[in-house]
Formats: sequence, C-alpha cells, structure tokens
Amino acid sequence: MHGLLRHLEAVGYEYAPRVLGFDDQGREVLTWIGGESGPDGWAKVVDDQGLITFARLLRDHHDAVAGYRPPDATLWSTTTAGPVGDEVICHGDFGPWNTVWRGALAVGIIDWDHARPAPRLHDVAYALQHAVPFRDDAMCLRWLRYPPPPDRRHRLEVFAAAYGLTDTAGPVDAVLTVQEQGIDADRRLAEQGQESERLRGRRPARETAVRHQPAVGRRRPPRR
Repeated sequence: MHGLLRHLEAVGYEYAPRVLGFDDQGREVLTWIGGESGPDGWAKVVDDQGLITFARLLRDHHDAVAGYRPPDATLWSTTTAGPVGDEVICHGDFGPWNTVWRGALAVGIIDWDHARPAPRLHDVAYALQHAVPFRDDAMCLRWLRYPPPPDRRHRLEVFAAAYGLTDTAGPVDAVLTVQEQGIDADRRLAEQGQESERLRGRRPARETAVRHQPAVGRRRPPRR
C-alpha cells in the first residue's frame, strides 16, 4: 500500500495521504486530510453536484494509477499479484464514507487497506451500489439522507457521465458481480468460522440490487 501511495505522490495526485513512515511503536504514519468523512459522507452524494465530484474523484484516481506497475510479488488485501492487461490498482472500498469532503467538494480518499489489482469497473460498480444507490427506498430515506426516494436511473446516468462512461448497462451488471464476489468471499470466511455476520448482510443487499435493475433500465437473470 505504501508503494501505491508513494506513486500517487510522485505523479502529483493530491487526493491521497502521504506516507511519513512509522513511529517508535511501529505504527504507520500518514498525513492528515482535513474535512468530513465517515457517516457524514452519505449526505454529500445525495445531490447531483456531490455525485459528480464523487465520480470524478474516482476517475482521477484511476487515471493516476494507470501507469503504475508494482512487482508481481506485491502483497495486496486479497492477492499477491500485479495488474494484468487493462487492470489498475483499484481502491477496493471506494464509498462516500472513505471520501473526505469540504462542503460539497470531494477532496481526498482515505482507507487504502483494500487496494488491489482489478478492472476499473470493479471500483465503479462498488461505488455505484452505494451512490445510485442499490438500496430500498426505506433505507435511503431513513439512513442515507435522501429527502425523497432517489431517481436511480438519473443518478446512474449522472455518475456515468461524470466518470466518463459511455455505457450504463455494463456497470449495472458489474454491481451484481461485485456483490456476488463479496458473498463468495464472505462464505469462505464463514466456512472458516470468520466474519459470518457479513454474509448475512450482503445477500439482502444483493437481492435489493436485483430488484432495482429495472429502475436503471437493466435486468440480468439472478445467479442461483
């Protein structure tokens, strides 16, 4: 992860923390990006302007790492490998909570522990499931700070245009793929007696995403 952050610093990417090293207790030390993050981030992507700056932040990150080719032996969160073909080093957990905000402007990305080689579409799909969002109206109103229920097709189109996508069908399919991969990974952990509660949470989220495919103009047969 430090190699990735040092690359971003070298290419002048301003939206990631800088590596300062380790303190005398062996703890990682990074620079601080001032602003709002965590649960406060959800409200920032509710309006179109916040959604646009959120999508552009992700695109800027992907462009900044396009030329980064770490050694194949690099250890990431889920693999030991380098990017293959058109893969980049994705953030791996890009959501409103890991974005730093100043007012309506996204000014930084934090929590890089899940970074790993993957297609750009992986980060895009992960972001879309939270920003469209592929969640029930009740959750959007109660927890995600939406005043009325979101217009999901409109939000998908706004994000896609801001990121620079020309197709919206592929990203919607990718949302389901990302959730399926998460379920499979959590199931493996559950079989080992680890983090089984995450599996219980992901499947309802995926079923919600399947239900909302028509709202964004797409329907893919669910995997059984």
